[in-house]
Amino acid sequence: MKRLMLAAVAVAALAIAVPALAQFAKVEDAIRYRQSVMFMQGTHLGRLARMATGRLPYDAKVAAENADILLVITKLPFPAFVDGSDKGDTRAKPEIWKEKDKFMAGANKMQEEVVKLNAAAKSGSVDQLKSAVGAVDKACKACHDDYQKPL
Repeated sequence: MKRLMLAAVAVAALAIAVPALAQFAKVEDAIRYRQSVMFMQGTHLGRLARMATGRLPYDAKVAAENADILLVITKLPFPAFVDGSDKGDTRAKPEIWKEKDKFMAGANKMQEEVVKLNAAAKSGSVDQLKSAVGAVDKACKACHDDYQKPL
């Protein structure tokens, strides 16, 4: 009976782990994937921030396009935080895996702020954009402060 129970637990654990690992052939692929997505997030948020601060001419159409892209890509990196991907060429701190619920709460907060940013970008108001960019930046910084090793 104990063997049957252990086998059932092993199968259940494997069923949970395989979908995340199956997305990436190697742990290094998961790391590169999430780094690439984070780079794209920074690029699109950076464009919005430069418009919001006047360092780039404000263009409502371009702001809305960048916000639409950001809305999609902010969901992409988190499945790539697979077990074992805290080692190697990464700035991810091991606390991500130790505090997974807290880490994901920060991710969810950022995604909620990006939804508001998307609405602000579509409003055509640079003032609304400025406020929303600040809130997204604050959410990103909070997570990076806790879970990203400094350069």
